[in-house]
Amino acid sequence: MTRAEKTAAIEELQEIFANTKNFYITDYASLTVEQINNLRRICFEKDVKLSVLKNTLVKKALERVNETAYTGLYESLSGPTAILFSETANLPGKIIEDFRKTHDKPVLKAAYIDSDVFLGDEKLKDLANLKSKEELVGEIVALLQSPMKNVIGSLKSGGSTIAGLVKALQEKGE
Repeated sequence: MTRAEKTAAIEELQEIFANTKNFYITDYASLTVEQINNLRRICFEKDVKLSVLKNTLVKKALERVNETAYTGLYESLSGPTAILFSETANLPGKIIEDFRKTHDKPVLKAAYIDSDVFLGDEKLKDLANLKSKEELVGEIVALLQSPMKNVIGSLKSGGSTIAGLVKALQEKGE
């Protein structure tokens, strides 16, 4: 790879990192080409971008985006590295967890979730169980609607009871 190609690759990676809030750094060593292709297919179907990258290029691109924000990730940039980029924070974790039901790898080295750094494979279960922004908004809306539904339901049932009593008294009076 020439110096110009490296510079272009770093600039491209810099743009990707600048525009992505969530990415997972994984070790894919010992996966066969077929297994990597299967993982790529799963990621593609779920709108997650999987890239196999050189560690030095990743580090230089991250340094160009922000010199201090990614320092916790640098120690995980060694050995074979594949990075999963996603708009949804928990989706790569779920993909890795599902894939590892039948394979030993990929192993999570680190994850960067909306300015927070998570190091180590033991964090994978927690990351996969994170709720997405859409899920959290849905739960909040449901919680806010719940008391209203109860009040409206009580008023409706009470209204029909009162209307029934009035109708019964009216019929009794006739």
